Formats: sequence, C-alpha cells, structure tokens
Amino acid sequence: MSDQSIIRITRELHEIQKGGDLSIAAAFRDCNVRHVYALIIGPPDTPYEFGFFEFYCKFGKDYPTKAPSVNAMTTNMGRTRFNPNIYAAGKVCLSILGTWRGERGEEWSSAQGLESILISIQSLMSGNPYENEPGFEDVKSDEDKKNAQSYVDKIRHETLRTSIIERLEDYLAIPRDAPKLLATSMLPEHTHVNGSSSDDFEMGGDLTFEPFKDKCKLRFLWYYDSYHQTIDKEAVKFKDGVKFERMPFEGQGNTMDGAYQYTSLKRRLTTIKERMDQETERWAEEGKVAITREMSIATNLKRQYEQTIELYKQQDAIPVDIELVDNNPFVWQVTLVGRYNTNLDGGIVKARVNISPRFPTEQPRVRVETPLFHHRISSNGQLCYFSSQSDNLSQHIQAIISAIEDEDPAYDPRTLVNPEASKLLWGNADDKKVYNRRLRRSVADSLDLRDSRQESPA
Repeated sequence: MSDQSIIRITRELHEIQKGGDLSIAAAFRDCNVRHVYALIIGPPDTPYEFGFFEFYCKFGKDYPTKAPSVNAMTTNMGRTRFNPNIYAAGKVCLSILGTWRGERGEEWSSAQGLESILISIQSLMSGNPYENEPGFEDVKSDEDKKNAQSYVDKIRHETLRTSIIERLEDYLAIPRDAPKLLATSMLPEHTHVNGSSSDDFEMGGDLTFEPFKDKCKLRFLWYYDSYHQTIDKEAVKFKDGVKFERMPFEGQGNTMDGAYQYTSLKRRLTTIKERMDQETERWAEEGKVAITREMSIATNLKRQYEQTIELYKQQDAIPVDIELVDNNPFVWQVTLVGRYNTNLDGGIVKARVNISPRFPTEQPRVRVETPLFHHRISSNGQLCYFSSQSDNLSQHIQAIISAIEDEDPAYDPRTLVNPEASKLLWGNADDKKVYNRRLRRSVADSLDLRDSRQESPA
C-alpha cells in the first residue's frame, strides 16, 4: 500500500473522529489502517431510530482510485436483511461502491471518501426503506402500501432486538435463551462481497475488536426513554407471537423472518438499564481501589480536579461549585446556580459526574439529580452532552454547563433524550412556551422539594 494512500485514510479517519458527528464513527487497529470499522446510528423518525449498525471497510492499495470493500456486520448472525440494499450476507449495494448500477455521475470518484460512504449508507435507512427495492420505488397500490408498512414494522422490531438489546446484552454479559453464534456462521462459503470472496474479506473482520462499546453504552443511556416509548407504542399494535410478513423481494436466505415479542423486549431493555446503572456505581468502588493502590489514573483525575477548580475560580461569571464526593476523584458533584433572567433563574441544579477507571477510553456518565423537565435530560436524569476534548475533564464540565443552560438550541433530533420535552421545544411557538413554563416550574418544584427535605426532622 502506498504511503499516500495510508496518509489519505488516516486523514479521513481523523476528520471523522474529531468532527463530533453523533451518528457515525470509525476506528481501526493500530496494526493495520486499511481495515476500518464503522458505526452508523440509525436516523431519528425512521424504523432504524437510534440503532447501532456496524460495518467493516477494507481499503485496497489502489485507494482512493478504487472504492473500498464494505460489509455489514449487524445482520443477526447472517439471518437478517435490514434493508433492500443491505443484505443478510453483508453485501452493501451502493453505486459509489460499484455494487449497484446507479445513474451517470453516481459512480465512485477519488474525491469521495469514507465519510461520504457512511452518509450514503445512512441515507438508505429511510422512513420507507421498502422503496429502495427496484420495482417498488412508487408505492401506489393498497397491497404495496400494506407491505411497506409491514416492512417498516418488522425493521423497527429487529432494530431494537438485534442492533440494540442483543448488542448491549453481549457487552454486559447478560445471558440469552438462544445460544450465541459467530456473526459470520450464517455466511455462505465464498460469498462474494463487492467483488471479493468472503475469504479475502476476512469473513467480516476481527469479531473480537469492539471499538464502539463505550459509545453504544453511553448512547443507550441517552436514548433509553425513546426505546421504551417505541416499545410501548408498538406493543399496542402487535401481540406477542405474531409473525413478520415476508416481502415480495425477500427469499433465498435473504429475508427478515421472525415474530413480534415486545413484552420480552421491554423486560430485556429494563434489565440492561439496571445493569448499566450498577456498572456506573461500580466505577466509584473501583476508583477507591485505584486510590489505595496509588494508580496513575487516580493521580491524573485528582490533578484534573484541582486544575478545574482553579479554572472556575478565575471565571466568576459562571456560578458553579465543584467538589469530590467522599473525596473520591472518580465522582464529582457539580452544583450550578441558575443565572438571572433565564429559565433556571433562582434554581440550584446538581449533577453527579461518574468517571471510569478506564477514562478516557470510557467516557463520564452524568446524571442530573435535580428533577428538571429539560430536552437534554432523560426522565431518570441522564444528561446528553458533548465535550470537544474527551480526555480533558474541565472541558467536560464546560460542556455539561452549556448543555444545561442552553435555552435556544438548534434543532438536532440526535439529542432526543427526553421525547416529550424535545417535541415541545422544537414544536410551534405555543409548544415552546409550554416547554419553557414546564422547565421553570420544574426548577421551582425542585427548590420546594429541597426546602421541604431540609426542614423535615432528622
């Protein structure tokens, strides 16, 4: 592989990683930059909403003259075709990849790159993927409309079950009834993917490499309310055990078969959340052990805490107090005083920052302990925020404050962690007024609750 090709791939990966795009990510093992793993988070308002879809990209020596090979890895062990253009065996049909005959001008060019490929794949994850199948582009007949809705329904179910719930169960070692199989065990021998045999493609890459584990865990916490809302809504429409409808274009091992089991999905989703909360609490105990053993991570976090305190002492305009919980540098308590003439005016917002002993590989998890009706705060207090420097805790604190104080954010459905609040905030003018009233009311209620606790007898 030429040095120029390596430089090009490395630059593209760096741009994706620093870009802060919440819906795509890319990573590679240090030993070989040609083998790239990518994560696409399903777009909001589609049956793929907030699902975790992983892909394996192999760049040849002639890149960027020739497009890389791309294989889907989230396929329910080779049994599920998540889209007419994303096959159960992993093939991704896109004109820019040379795996589909598109219109003139849609073919690959060296001006394109990994990010444009991932965005193109993400665009396949539409609100009506039925129309992606050739011959079914125009859904007009009643039968086509019925099939299109049935296709959406089963994709939504399998997105929750396969891409989210089973992925998190694997991460957390939560056992399932069905035996776990290798993701490639269902791939036919010598399956051709983008002109290469499955042997050449390394059967989908290294299945033990999991660069997106922490990213998926954190986003699971962010989107937990949305997942629950979807399950509750769909469970009303489909009784457990109702089989999926097979589409006219499905067949020959390239299908999405199964049955609706929303009762089970809800139970499993709740179990995952409980395990995640337990894991977060364990970080504090692991941190105490790290302190006792005088490990470098404990020293690093204590130093960052002291530097952060000094930084905010110099910024009198920001009314915030930061302290360690039980003198543990792995647990920070952030207390923010609401600024004058804002929705938080007069309020005191408390947030707990739990830091992993594996920071920054594992990012902090922040729970707002003050009950607020806020578009960035889930029903159980999980805060959705983004830090420009993942290894700098003072930047994390700044991002936390900015997220809580932000009163007029640009529309971004990827931050939809409180569905009810987000719907009001980004609705019409009257809806936004309701949102502001409810936020101010929650601030007042939290103060009343705090005062009543302080006045109650010991």
